[in-house]
Amino acid sequence: MSLTYSVLASLDGYVEDPSGRFDWAAPDAEVHAFVNELERPVATHLYGRRMYETMRYWEDPPGLAGAPPHIQEYAAIWQAADKVVYSRTLQSATTARTRIEPEFDAEAVRRLKDETSGELSIGGPELAGQAIAAGLVDEYHLFLVPVLVGGGKRALPDGVRANLELVDERRFANGTVYLHYRAA
Repeated sequence: MSLTYSVLASLDGYVEDPSGRFDWAAPDAEVHAFVNELERPVATHLYGRRMYETMRYWEDPPGLAGAPPHIQEYAAIWQAADKVVYSRTLQSATTARTRIEPEFDAEAVRRLKDETSGELSIGGPELAGQAIAAGLVDEYHLFLVPVLVGGGKRALPDGVRANLELVDERRFANGTVYLHYRAA
């Protein structure tokens, strides 16, 4: 199976601004519904600790019963997938279908890619950077949000070169642009 890195980033390439905020990247209903379709085939999410701590919100979102359909749908999609969290500090998971691994192991991820029946996704720029550097990432789903934040946490790693092929693109009404690349 393939490993996909999906990320919402500012136009200048950051997932967080210099203050660590990312509220400017919250997808609207149209973008969220599109993301739901991309996430539906994911069998396993690979996360670093910080991304996992952000995403575990979806285990039991407050007010889910009264939330819009795209929010309810995403919660169900996320809850149905397995999660592997790479962390030296977490001792146990607080969500179902989750296991903790103390270290990122590129060979173990290669085996997981061979053994998993569904798609794999990797979340968090630091963990994704390790996977990109190891040549493990097959697909890139970049959502560029129409904002410049001037610094912060980069969406893509420095010091890594990868040739990519543009597979798809889409423009959303809110100005977000989706770019789908495949490793060449």
